[in-house]
Amino acid sequence: MPRLTSSMLFVLGLLLVAAPAHAQDMPPWGTGESRGEDLSIYLATFGPGDDVPSYFGHGSLVVEDARLRTSRLYNYGMFSFDERMLARYAMGRLEFWVDDSAPGPTFRFYRSLNRDVRLQQLDLSPEQKKELGRLLAVNVLPENRQYLYHHYNDNCVTRLRDMIDAVVGGQLRRADEVPGRMTLREHTRRYTAVNPPMSVLLDFLMNDEIDKPITRWQEAFLPDELERQVAQLQVTATDGPSHALVDRTVKFYESKGRPVTPEQPPRYAPVMLMLGLVLGGASMGLAAWQRKKGARLPRVLLGLQNVLMGLVFGIPGLALFIMWLGTDHTVTYRNENLFLANPLTVLALPLGLQLMAGSAKARARLEWLWRALAALGLFGLVLKVLPLFDQDNWRLIALLLPMSVGMAGALWLLRAPVAGREVTPPVAPDLKVSGN
Repeated sequence: MPRLTSSMLFVLGLLLVAAPAHAQDMPPWGTGESRGEDLSIYLATFGPGDDVPSYFGHGSLVVEDARLRTSRLYNYGMFSFDERMLARYAMGRLEFWVDDSAPGPTFRFYRSLNRDVRLQQLDLSPEQKKELGRLLAVNVLPENRQYLYHHYNDNCVTRLRDMIDAVVGGQLRRADEVPGRMTLREHTRRYTAVNPPMSVLLDFLMNDEIDKPITRWQEAFLPDELERQVAQLQVTATDGPSHALVDRTVKFYESKGRPVTPEQPPRYAPVMLMLGLVLGGASMGLAAWQRKKGARLPRVLLGLQNVLMGLVFGIPGLALFIMWLGTDHTVTYRNENLFLANPLTVLALPLGLQLMAGSAKARARLEWLWRALAALGLFGLVLKVLPLFDQDNWRLIALLLPMSVGMAGALWLLRAPVAGREVTPPVAPDLKVSGN
């Protein structure tokens, strides 16, 4: 980190106190009143936060006029928390917009959340500064400010990337048209590693659209990646030699005690395979206990396991199916994880409750249900030999397939003949949930 010079302290002072909380009037760089040599442009990067939407961090652009002593922060991450927000989000049609505000209060807000605040001053020509300021001022106008949000392709950081690239004549994009470090799924998994259950859920919900090879340009949907790329970029002026795009970097605030985002995605596969084998084996163990002792407890525990599987895996499977058929979330379409958990899995919930109550019909129906789910899971595994079925879902297969096979085996074991005991064979049910 460079030493804070008097000029930098002056700039930071302007950022902290000079800008209005929110101004409706056009800023001087939008009206043409600002001179390029008086303008400074900063890329602000905010570190990850504590809730799911903030796991990936955030970014903004700051424009400051030293002569007119005014500055504004442009934030493309604004959206409404009104009654329609959840419906629009569920349908994949959530609109975001850009807003301008005072930099100082914004920085202090992120500091209060214990999130990093880093600033990169961009070494642009006076003409480039005026143009970037003008673009931002025009973008924030009511008729221009809204856009349809997409987490990977069009978000609060890709908008900044595109603005910077436009004023440097496309040099950022040309430098970034090289292979990325990892896929979008791998980036998603490493940023959500702070919350393993949520990470696994997001992994389950997204299809092979995020498994394709990407470029560094596409990786810049992440604030940290854009910050890194801007810091590495050498730009060439039309009338001079190349120079670094970033003139200086300032750490306004460094978070305390917050986990560092790993450079590589976590290796969950062995743990998930072990968990799948343990849960699948547990259901077989409960069935063997029931056969041997004829006790009520193992039947109740097996029913409870079905209830939990219907809740934990059936509801996400149903949601995934609905998102494929009825929303604009393209990352959920034709998801191979539907072979593993789908609307059928939800039936384990009511049937498991009935099994706990001692229903023989529920046991028979559960056997057919888990046979079908195990067969679908195995079918999805076999299809992996075809190039079309290239989704990176081996972790989910390792977890869910042993569970389905184990549950199918357990319910078969419960109705298999036992020496000295006559057991009525099952009749193929219609899978309607009803009482005994």
